[in-house]
Amino acid sequence: MSETPQLDELEKGPWPSFVTEMKRAAEKKDSAKDLINQLERSYEDRVGHWKHGGIVGVKGYGGGVIGRYSDLPAEFPAVSEFHTLRVNQPSGWFYTTDILRQLCEVWDKHGSGLTNMHGATGDIILLGAPTSALQPAFDDLAEIGFDLGGSGSDMRTPSCCVGPGRCEYACIDTLDFLYDITMQYQNELHRPMFPYKSKIKVSGCPNDCVAAVPRSDIAILGTWRDNIQVDQAAVAQYAAEGMDISGEVVALCPTKCMVYDAAARTLTIDDKECNRCMHCLNLMSKALRIGKERGATILVGGKAPIVHGAMLSHVIVPFMKLEPPYTEFKELLEKIWDWWDENGKMRERLGELINRLGMRNFLKAVDLEPLPQMIKVPRANPYYFWDQEEVK
Repeated sequence: MSETPQLDELEKGPWPSFVTEMKRAAEKKDSAKDLINQLERSYEDRVGHWKHGGIVGVKGYGGGVIGRYSDLPAEFPAVSEFHTLRVNQPSGWFYTTDILRQLCEVWDKHGSGLTNMHGATGDIILLGAPTSALQPAFDDLAEIGFDLGGSGSDMRTPSCCVGPGRCEYACIDTLDFLYDITMQYQNELHRPMFPYKSKIKVSGCPNDCVAAVPRSDIAILGTWRDNIQVDQAAVAQYAAEGMDISGEVVALCPTKCMVYDAAARTLTIDDKECNRCMHCLNLMSKALRIGKERGATILVGGKAPIVHGAMLSHVIVPFMKLEPPYTEFKELLEKIWDWWDENGKMRERLGELINRLGMRNFLKAVDLEPLPQMIKVPRANPYYFWDQEEVK
């Protein structure tokens, strides 16, 4: 391996470095060694020496493999072909140590040994294999129970938070829901057929630990529609232990829906004004609990800034019961996809199409009634025009 002074700089400081892990892999794999040398060259030239793309994959699948080639193959032959496999992760990213060992053994056998746990979409990312190794790697992954995820213009691999597996705030069973959606829509996941990518992310509560709102075309957030449960004895205990409930909790409520009586050490919540921001529940988890009537809020239109700027998703269904077999959600999802597939331009995300054709057209197409919770920017436009057929 050549000298790598610029990469060595990234190993300095208190935090673990990916460079250290690459060097460990390079002791066993020529591809990891050439990857380090090419990356050092990229820092020197200030150019990424990769050619992205190419038609590579495994039998029967249109997605799941990202083709990547070095533009300096003569200089770095071990990474002349350095394709990435996206592998569908288990719901909530729960693994046993045994299955992780099996996964790493497959990748040590066929690829560079380098992994990314996990990619932005949620997949297990296996970094770097030649074209000849793709099918054998896929076959061995299938033997231990893994499948490829999504890439290209398809439903990208859905992901969810740990939900009821570890979190007391979970309003829905994110793990079961994600598994069900993934299994039902295998065709949409593995065979690109859409104008562009379609991401589904699921958070069990409004804390949105998987950042579904800014990062997915269709976001599902667990919520409740009755009152927050208040344990006044626990409220008094927080006060006795020194918490400034008025300053730390009530004053920071965005809708000002809370009142604290310092003399009685009681907290009152006007639940009609609560917007489920989770601030009070996060600070006073022993005193405040989510409501008992639980379901999900469905949002659409989030994305990162690629073709157009970044967009946050916004509400289209304020509350939906999300229980097996999830028929109501699936019917809505398929209507959304049909409308987007019929009207979307190449590389146009769902939120961009809604902006172009209008929320009114979108709601009509998916059979939803306009609701106050759908307002994306409150009070930005004081005018609303009714269609003639809507006027009685």
